[in-house]
Amino acid sequence: MLPKQENELLTRTRPGTPMGELIRRYWIPALLSEEIPEPDCPPVQVRLLGEELVAFRDSKGKIGLLEEHCSHRGTSLFYGRNEDCGLRCIYHGWKYDVEGKVLETPAEPQGSDFKSKIQHTAYPTKEIGGIVFAYMGPKDKMPLFPNYEWTRVPLSHTYVTKCMLECNYLQGLEGECDKAHLSFLHITFDSKTEGDPAKECTVPVYETEKTDFGVRLVVLRKMASGETYVTLNNFVMPVSGWLPHNNEVHFYVPIDDEHSWRYDLGFTRGRPVEKGRLHRGKQIGPDYRRIRNPSNQYLQDREVQRRADFTGIEDFLNEDSCATESMGAIYDRSSEHLGASDEGIIAVRRFLLDAVKSLHHGLEPPHVIMDAAKNDFPQIVTSSKLVPPGQDWRDHFPNLA
Repeated sequence: MLPKQENELLTRTRPGTPMGELIRRYWIPALLSEEIPEPDCPPVQVRLLGEELVAFRDSKGKIGLLEEHCSHRGTSLFYGRNEDCGLRCIYHGWKYDVEGKVLETPAEPQGSDFKSKIQHTAYPTKEIGGIVFAYMGPKDKMPLFPNYEWTRVPLSHTYVTKCMLECNYLQGLEGECDKAHLSFLHITFDSKTEGDPAKECTVPVYETEKTDFGVRLVVLRKMASGETYVTLNNFVMPVSGWLPHNNEVHFYVPIDDEHSWRYDLGFTRGRPVEKGRLHRGKQIGPDYRRIRNPSNQYLQDREVQRRADFTGIEDFLNEDSCATESMGAIYDRSSEHLGASDEGIIAVRRFLLDAVKSLHHGLEPPHVIMDAAKNDFPQIVTSSKLVPPGQDWRDHFPNLA
């Protein structure tokens, strides 16, 4: 269980909250590139960490992420005109560039320097892997963007989706760190065990390792043959889980305290992503809300649940969402009862609590990259493999040292 005070500490992310300030020290997903596909296209509203923002792509393709409400009289810039390398408010014509500089105040007297005295709130952005990332922290603390492997492959070698979760970000993130649920939530009764090591073994052993980037999550399954089936996943600061399946990274980004975005980013090595590989598109509507959601009970089929599938809910994405959303908007962790299989969740909570408390006391957060010479991460390994009997599994993963 988690005391109510610590639960509040981890789940509240609006401006001025300790966890909100921690997350703002990292680059986090703000929207998909496809939402602002071309120069001077319509802007889009973005709600992130409880802040109301607007994103636009200017005439040169640069991306701005601005406070939504005009610095003049507060009209929403979402309704503005995206033209001539700036976003112009429809009320009095104030125009802003991607850095929040006021370019024009046409209702003011000719020659007025009024515009030079105003700086509109704007956040730096980087476009990588089909995602627009934002940094929302102090300007003098802005880190380098981590040089992960998926940042170095061509865009054609990546795929990405996002969908809304009707719950706090931490519930989704903890689902990534909970490996015990895989033996229940996602099973089908007609699945064959032959050839799948994960289904031919004893009760797993769960281990965790605190690292400089977050928490390494290790699952060890002893097979009848004496081999050990090893699975390595990672929690990477501040809000992502890394999985060996399809080389995917899942981000859980707070919209506000009761809603979050889940981004699934995958990549391939050496070849473009195959057309049709990503099937989740049919599960998500054009507004990035899942077709199956709490309002329709995830279209659960009780007959399918009885005879074929453990949940009766189609697709892993929807099963995960049901498990986390049905806890409530903000789960009260003071009422839970954790067991040995929850080792990963416990370790990640401890890591986050240590990080947020350390930042509060003036220490720099973990995995904030300031030194280009240290911007490489071979130790973040995701893998599943069989280890021969009698051998230490760590000997098969030399990059972990």
